[in-house]
Amino acid sequence: MLRTRRSRTAAAATAVLLSLAAAGCSKSAGGSDASSSAGTKAAAPVALAGSVTFNQTNLAKLDAALKSALAGKDLSKVDIAMVVNVAADYWKAGQVGFLKGCSDLGVAKSKCTYFAPPGGKLTEQNSELETLRSQGVTGYSISAIDPTSAAGTIHTDVQKGIGVLAIDSPLPGTDAASLYLGTPNYTAGFQAGTAMKQVLGGKGKVAILVGSLTASNATQRIAGFEAALKGTKITVAQKVNDNLQASTATSDAETILANNPDVNGLYGVYSYDGPALAQAVTSAGKTSSVHIVSDDSDAQTLKFIKSGVISGTVVQMPYQQGYTGAYILAAEKVLGKDKTMALVKPYLEKDGSTLSSGVGLVTKSDLSAYQSLESQLGIG
Repeated sequence: MLRTRRSRTAAAATAVLLSLAAAGCSKSAGGSDASSSAGTKAAAPVALAGSVTFNQTNLAKLDAALKSALAGKDLSKVDIAMVVNVAADYWKAGQVGFLKGCSDLGVAKSKCTYFAPPGGKLTEQNSELETLRSQGVTGYSISAIDPTSAAGTIHTDVQKGIGVLAIDSPLPGTDAASLYLGTPNYTAGFQAGTAMKQVLGGKGKVAILVGSLTASNATQRIAGFEAALKGTKITVAQKVNDNLQASTATSDAETILANNPDVNGLYGVYSYDGPALAQAVTSAGKTSSVHIVSDDSDAQTLKFIKSGVISGTVVQMPYQQGYTGAYILAAEKVLGKDKTMALVKPYLEKDGSTLSSGVGLVTKSDLSAYQSLESQLGIG
């Protein structure tokens, strides 16, 4: 039987999220954060005001609607998977959420597969999709390494009745384009650009480092970032592809800093980029002159937030991508895609295809509250 009440842990997590959202809105209304990073080597010209305003309330309502629709139904044939793009700390939260979603639905753990390609390689991801297909998977969520290359595989799977859900990065031009569960990436990039504009005081030169220059999440975030910088005296000097390798990101950043002494800002788009750039800036002895804005909340990223080396990081909710993703995949198998989409539709963004998992900004002043949230979700 499906549980009809949320667990105490989930309820507590939602309470923390709502309190964080209220705090974030309050800070935004009141201007810059009163706390200062003075005393750290990486004191920013302007202290950032964090904002953690995830879409937890709407997603909780959707989860409840899906659970109610599935109540009493036979879920024994549900066999689902979550396939991500790289084995990074960021995705551990997604894994926890996915398995928790399966557990709350009563789907056996053996029928819920989580896969992260160890090397972040397309061949690894494609091989896993082949394995899942041969094992009779009924649906999977995917953060595609290369959406263009994935189009053919997705078409084949959808034609065979396998549900495919885009997470983390949309899949335009594919058979899975109708629904995307994740962060509105342009919005996330714009928030990162706004943060960079603030810490640089509206002037400077920035380099962008990213794991892919073709993935939709990356291109949309970069577009949002650049849009936020329009009208300022900040220019983007370089955009560098590190091919999903943290070590490459570090060496690329070291080269940029050595060859471009006027670069005073770095934007790291993928989850491992923040720590990689922080290491490069620290090694170069430029923690007081080069400011970093990153994406996501890897453990190392949060440590660099605490020390002040990273000014702020734009965060999303991979936990909810896993949790709600499990609900949607199970519903598509049991209820059918049309009935599932009818339940999802009221919670979509204006584009009619994005189911937002939320976006926010964690700064030094928000760190304790954010880590409390992670603990409540069982992530830390």
